[in-house]
Amino acid sequence: MTPDSGNLLEIRNLNVTFMSGGNVVKAVKNLNLNIPYGKTMGLVGESGSGKSVTSLAIMRLLPDHKGITVTGEILYKGQNLLKLSLKEMRAIRGNKISMIFQEPMTSLNPVYTVGDQIDETILLHQKISKAEARKRTIELLTEVGIPDPAAKANTYPHEMSGGQKQRVMIAMAMACEPELLICDEPTTALDVTIQQQVLDLMMELQKKHKMSMLFITHDLSVIADIADDVAVMFRGDKVEEQSCKGLFENPQHAYTKGLLACRPKIDKNPKRLPTVETILKDEDAFYKALVDYKVPRIISEEKNPVILELKNLEKYYPIKGGIFGTKITEFKAVDGVSIKVRKGTTFGLVGESGCGKTTLGRTILRLIEPTAGEILYHGENIVNKNPEEMRALRRKMQIIFQDPFSSLNPRMTIGDIVTEPLVIHGIGKNKKEQLQMAAQLLEKVGLNGDALSRYPHEFSGGQRQRICIARALTLNPEFLICDESVSALDVSVQAQVLNLLQDLQDDLGLTYIFISHDLSVVKYISDEIAVMNAGKIVEIADPDTIYNHPANAYTKRLIDAIPKGRPSLI
Repeated sequence: MTPDSGNLLEIRNLNVTFMSGGNVVKAVKNLNLNIPYGKTMGLVGESGSGKSVTSLAIMRLLPDHKGITVTGEILYKGQNLLKLSLKEMRAIRGNKISMIFQEPMTSLNPVYTVGDQIDETILLHQKISKAEARKRTIELLTEVGIPDPAAKANTYPHEMSGGQKQRVMIAMAMACEPELLICDEPTTALDVTIQQQVLDLMMELQKKHKMSMLFITHDLSVIADIADDVAVMFRGDKVEEQSCKGLFENPQHAYTKGLLACRPKIDKNPKRLPTVETILKDEDAFYKALVDYKVPRIISEEKNPVILELKNLEKYYPIKGGIFGTKITEFKAVDGVSIKVRKGTTFGLVGESGCGKTTLGRTILRLIEPTAGEILYHGENIVNKNPEEMRALRRKMQIIFQDPFSSLNPRMTIGDIVTEPLVIHGIGKNKKEQLQMAAQLLEKVGLNGDALSRYPHEFSGGQRQRICIARALTLNPEFLICDESVSALDVSVQAQVLNLLQDLQDDLGLTYIFISHDLSVVKYISDEIAVMNAGKIVEIADPDTIYNHPANAYTKRLIDAIPKGRPSLI
């Protein structure tokens, strides 16, 4: 039984410092935070705010070397975790205090079944037989909503969907019925519908087991219904702490106000998304921007002719089986898609993971070869063009991928990365001229030309995505596919990149296909939206029609799963 009141965990004057390039980085500064018995504390802030470092300090998972210093107290039931021996800490970690990480695939061992991994956690902390551990594992998988849990226990992580893998991580964290569950961005990588399912599951488990929870996220809209109290961190400092209801009704700090406002809203479309950077500089200008609403673009046949048309486009993958690997059936990733995209507009493509939207985007550029159908670019079918013809055509057609870090070669300087397309296509008299062109492109996307000599790891996520956009613009394209290009970014950085994409479209007359699972973002940036499910387009309409009068049940389900961004008790 847990006490009715009081704190399970108390953080007192916590300081965490790192040594980086000879400089001292203060990741967490004099943090004081209490986590009550049976309650959920939300910890909010963007990348670099110190929230994840705080969670790692609680778990004693920060690397133990001279470059990292941790001072202060972390009191679990009055016992200072920072003073415990490693053996004493292991008895608590995973047993009394458990943690769920952001990316389940990197947290699960790919060479062991999920059942074996949960069994191991149970056997490590409880004196029971392997058979009893497996019985408990199946009970846990049942509790977190895994279908056919006995069979699923024998599957490997790669055989499960993202949502199922996250449920396995929750089951593993709950294995020993912890008193405190730390959730570090547990839904960031998930689609809105799966995110809602996981959030509902965690709230249900928290109430059922009466455990305490520390829920960490960069998105305040996610935390609205799950937290009792919320603390906001900014550059290592706790800048605000209130009840969840109080924070949403009356935020006190400018940074909190910025986080609340910079995420696109379903019912409001400002001309430019406000950013945290804006409110910290000029709060009056920030609020003025909020009521300067976007006017829907007037689209005409003359001004906006069709630049891309797909006719019954298909991409099927054979499913093989038997001793000889013969084809049994086909997986229809793209199943008879027909759409029209007009010049100078943004065509939004939305749907859950696995719906076929990324496959469709890559098939349009012939990075994946279509099974059947037509891809008409300026009225010309490009399906049968040879590699040399496609190479010339791709100067006008580019793609921006989801993860900017994996899209950039870590061994190349930014100058080499941005000028590479110029070198390949023989543009520019010499290297000096190519670098001058690259510097101009970087300035166009909001970066300084002196970035040319630096490497990808020296930039933030938002800066790296700007570099990817600059590289995509190198050959002066007219058509860009943005494939989940802001999904991995913090909400304020996301707003900056969305504003940048709009500015570039206005300045250069660019045409976008904007692919995302985030309906709020798609609605904000798109002139027309197509909803995709199981390889098919189930609905196409303008943004307001899609969101206010969805014609398809699948579309309605996606909209219903969008975080409301305010506690339901208000």
